[in-house]
Amino acid sequence: MLSDMSLAADMAAAATALLRARPEAGVAFGDPQRRWIEYRPEPRPGLSLADLAPGPRKAAHRLLATGLSPAAFAQAMAVCALEEVLDRREGGRRGRHSEDYRVIVFGTPGDDEWAWRFEGHHLSVSMTVSGGRVSPAPVFLGANPARVDALGRPVLRPLGVEEDLGRELLLSLPARARRVAVVADVAPYDIRTATQPRSAPIAPPGIARADLRPGERALLDQLVSLYLGRLPDELAAGLDPAGGELHFAWEGPPQPGTRHYYRIQGDDLLIEFDNTTDDGNHAHTVLRRPRGEFGGDILAAHHAGEPHTS
Repeated sequence: MLSDMSLAADMAAAATALLRARPEAGVAFGDPQRRWIEYRPEPRPGLSLADLAPGPRKAAHRLLATGLSPAAFAQAMAVCALEEVLDRREGGRRGRHSEDYRVIVFGTPGDDEWAWRFEGHHLSVSMTVSGGRVSPAPVFLGANPARVDALGRPVLRPLGVEEDLGRELLLSLPARARRVAVVADVAPYDIRTATQPRSAPIAPPGIARADLRPGERALLDQLVSLYLGRLPDELAAGLDPAGGELHFAWEGPPQPGTRHYYRIQGDDLLIEFDNTTDDGNHAHTVLRRPRGEFGGDILAAHHAGEPHTS
């Protein structure tokens, strides 16, 4: 992970502005709820955006923006807005609303170790900071509905690139390679890692990058870059496998409008996508790091007395 004091300082400034107005958004760094991901509409810790005045609410959004690229921040805001669309479709039965998201800060921003999370239905972004180094993940983005159409054309499709590029890679494979990549005929109910606080490699791995033809490898690399591109450039660069060994696996049918799933695995990298309903209109995506999420990489180095910077 590359050191980036500027990014850590930006995060600390946004978190401090929030805590100055609403100190109850902060808890101890050692709080057991720091290792947490919950993207379903369930109760969660933290301070609700609905309870914030405009100034603290803007600080919360600015904090989220420090951990995401401009494109991913736009996706995140679309995910929040979809809560109103879903609420209308459900006739208001569950009382969903676009401010039903919570922000929480662990420890004191700017200290040697601290962290933050911004989370709600279909959105969970966790960042850990130690010694000026920022460690991202998990980063979850979902969408329900995944696609809103007018005259048969999409007017809103926040995760459309992730879906289309994954399918393009699958369909580019010749029959023999596709038989290796497709590891199940039926897609899982949800992403495999779900809300588990720790992730691990998933079997079977699918097809190796080394076994792909050049054009197919380029598509796989582009797909990885898309997910890493959810992060600021300095964080994405620190996670880039740079041509290292990757595997791609698909589950379910290839057709749009059906339940389907794919994953990409590499060294300390796990990417998952699924469309969880029979009509293929409810998407989940996540970027996880089996050895590094929730700051496992930088905190282990710190506790071992290794240098914080590279």
